[in-house]
Amino acid sequence: MSPPRRRAAARRSPVSVVTGAAGFLGSHLTDLLLARGHRVIGLDNFITGRIENIAHLAGHRQFKFVEQDVTEFLFLEEPVDYIWHFASPASPVDYLEYPIQTLKVGSLGTHKALGLARHKGARFLLASTSEVYGDPQVHPQTEDYWGHVNPIGPRGCYDEAKRFAEALTMAYHREHGVATRIVRIFNTYGPRMRLQDGRVVPAFISQALRNKPLTVFGDGTQTRSFCYVADLVEGIYRLMLSAEPLPVNIGNPTELTMLQFAEEIIRLTGARSRVVYRPLPQDDPKQRRPDITRARTLLKWKPRVALADGLARTIEYFRNQP
Repeated sequence: MSPPRRRAAARRSPVSVVTGAAGFLGSHLTDLLLARGHRVIGLDNFITGRIENIAHLAGHRQFKFVEQDVTEFLFLEEPVDYIWHFASPASPVDYLEYPIQTLKVGSLGTHKALGLARHKGARFLLASTSEVYGDPQVHPQTEDYWGHVNPIGPRGCYDEAKRFAEALTMAYHREHGVATRIVRIFNTYGPRMRLQDGRVVPAFISQALRNKPLTVFGDGTQTRSFCYVADLVEGIYRLMLSAEPLPVNIGNPTELTMLQFAEEIIRLTGARSRVVYRPLPQDDPKQRRPDITRARTLLKWKPRVALADGLARTIEYFRNQP
């Protein structure tokens, strides 16, 4: 018969640390982990995260929140099984305002989170981004494409922070044997996005709800693909539980031009808006679409929420914001 302490340890809930837990993606991931029986320790310093995103978890017995900058030393007494590193500004508005903090969280923050994973013997997942591909010369983007990135341009602070974070993650995997996972996240949308965060979904929705013109940059022919947040976090959860250490794209391969997307937002909101055009920002990618063959094959994952359904939920969320 096993000793009582060992039996108790075997029964305990898995413990997950989520950095950036008060952010858009981090808060949805936290909800999924709690629903699947994890005890979650959330970390955030609220540079871009919002207390409103986790307010519904106040008093939850399986959730503990620590207000902390992840670039500082991370000390946790309890055992840790999984570390989900989501801390980072993620929209152009944010990382252009906080370029140094963005670089620090991608470098020092990733170093601290990986160090905690090594110390605890925990599995580590890095939330990387499709921005590591830059303005791609390969379409759609596969995980073996190395990218086309301007390291000194205005977006370089975010793109290169994530590229460095991937390199550091693989170094810990190879040098220290840390069980690491890397997800490259493509455009994601859903409730809890900040209305003024500068990304195209909240920008178009906020303009449409006020019957203002929808601002399309360039000539509107540049493309994006949009994945609903519930689909995304399901794919990320499956990746963490997989045995795949190399990067995996998670996103929706259905591609739209920005003009098509603007017209869909106008249709779904019933707005009287029109489209206006502005110059394309420097280094803005002309095309963005994931090849998700690896996710389909290894994780048995594909997006399930139709764009119209996901946008309807997101629009309803924004309608109810003060």
